Amino acid sequence: MQPISLNELITVTEGQSHGIADLNFRFARIAIDSRQVQTGDLFWALEGEHHDGHSFIQQALSNGAIAVVIDGDKAPDSNIPMIIVDDTLMAFWDLADWYRQQFDALVIGVTGSVGKTTTRRMISSVLSAAFVGIESPHNYNNEFGVPLSLFQLEAHHEFAVIELGAAQPGDIAELADIAHPEVGVITAIGPAHLDAFENFDNITKTKGELIESLPESGFAILNGDDKNVVKTADRAACQVIYIGEKAHNDLIATNVITENGWLGFSIQETHFEVPATGRHHLTSALIAIAIGRQVDMSDAQIAQGLRTYTAAPGRSEVLTVGPWTIIDDTYNANPVSMTAACRTLRDWKTAGKRILVTGDMLELGEWSEDFHRVFGSEVVQAKIDHLISVGSQATTVARSATKNGMDAGCLGACTDQTTAMLLLDLWLEPGAVVLVKGSRATHMDAIVNELKQLALHQESLDVSQRKAA
Repeated sequence: MQPISLNELITVTEGQSHGIADLNFRFARIAIDSRQVQTGDLFWALEGEHHDGHSFIQQALSNGAIAVVIDGDKAPDSNIPMIIVDDTLMAFWDLADWYRQQFDALVIGVTGSVGKTTTRRMISSVLSAAFVGIESPHNYNNEFGVPLSLFQLEAHHEFAVIELGAAQPGDIAELADIAHPEVGVITAIGPAHLDAFENFDNITKTKGELIESLPESGFAILNGDDKNVVKTADRAACQVIYIGEKAHNDLIATNVITENGWLGFSIQETHFEVPATGRHHLTSALIAIAIGRQVDMSDAQIAQGLRTYTAAPGRSEVLTVGPWTIIDDTYNANPVSMTAACRTLRDWKTAGKRILVTGDMLELGEWSEDFHRVFGSEVVQAKIDHLISVGSQATTVARSATKNGMDAGCLGACTDQTTAMLLLDLWLEPGAVVLVKGSRATHMDAIVNELKQLALHQESLDVSQRKAA
């Protein structure tokens, strides 16, 4: 972050200072979690879903914050160093908006129902082969994360890949007003957060807010194989580039090959490879290539950048755990990504068993049971050897799989992860491939951790037996 003076902050946010001796002091980091405050940071008190930052002001100051930004209605009656604003979230957005406009970096906004993080990382991998820039860290794609992502910008940066998420209608428009993207990307549009969006049209409209925000001088990269994404194109005032495998696209992939942990394909006469697990990563790769070409990178540079891509934790991350291969896809789940998971496991080349362990897909509202029923049939179509479903919809998934031809002895419906691990332990054999997936709140990453512990335990037993012999 480029240093900002407290005076500049006050001007931008129309705040009032109290108890601050030097308003010319320049801070270079903003913290919204008091536990992460370092000496010299500015602490911004924001109210989240579970915690209110105003409750941790003293802790932030004790950890070294030079001042705190506080909502006027919650300001304490003391002389602590603080800047009082009408609304800390609105002020946070105002500062991020102003800060972003201090720089000439090309800002690329990435949204979609699935694949946002993977696409963001692939774009960054490609552009980093020729330019210097930043990308949203972790899952910083909401009303707090987007500003924090933008605050990473510095004068020498040439690009910023910013992930934009939406939990309800209007979210993308608000985030785009802060980030001012010049390039917009929509990866796919599918059923996610249906309980908040109420219907599919609202999801499409919200994702399209990104395209509507782009300037005439910018451009949009759209998944042309997704009919719902294509619907957003008429909201663009700028150039639109379609990517995919179908003939109507501007950038068309052919000769697509998937191997274990690797994806290869061609665009006309040029061959590209990316170390990614699952054919569904093709969309992300094509988007990254399209952006690279638009900014005049050579195909050789783009190919070099793609080869440096690494999966984010919990997103089709391949792990060797003892004698097994684990595909950790536990970060989140919805019907589109569950379908992709089935196909990934289907395509994995192995002499061992293919085992799928899934938690519920959440936030699907009244359609939840229907989507889980469809998922059960997709498991059978993918010819997966064993299925373990965990959660309130586990029985729905299992019944659907049985109805569609899966042997009842090859699947299990579990109410909790402890039972799931007991069943999984029975089916695990050397060479097995286990894909674990579920919505974030189902905490399916605990299954991955249990598998790691099980492997360590077995290794310890093997060592003891060898010593005894």
